[in-house]
Amino acid sequence: MREIVGLIVTLLGIAGIGLLLWKFLRLRPDPDEIERLRRLGVNARGKLSEGEIIDLEGACIVYSYSVGGVGYTAAQDILVLESLLPADRMSIVGPVIVKFEPGNPANSIVLCEEWSGLARAR
Repeated sequence: MREIVGLIVTLLGIAGIGLLLWKFLRLRPDPDEIERLRRLGVNARGKLSEGEIIDLEGACIVYSYSVGGVGYTAAQDILVLESLLPADRMSIVGPVIVKFEPGNPANSIVLCEEWSGLARAR
């Protein structure tokens, strides 16, 4: 009986150490994956608003929109989404549909892997 109890305690100890090691050594998603998950989350939960693309700065789309009378200006990094843009990137400057998170309207997108608010891509 003592041997069985000792074996159970040993196995529980090994399992506990394994869980601690997993917690501290598990791989965390890289920043690109975190941003992809953010975009897809906004797409899944987002509400729509009219907006305007006001500038293209390198790999960023700068846009403005209004939610509940509050104006927002945001920039979205579109480096990994460039294949979804038209050849003439400047043609997207102007009206756009913005998706924003209802509980946090500052969290918004104009383009993701599954949706586009760009006038030329609709």
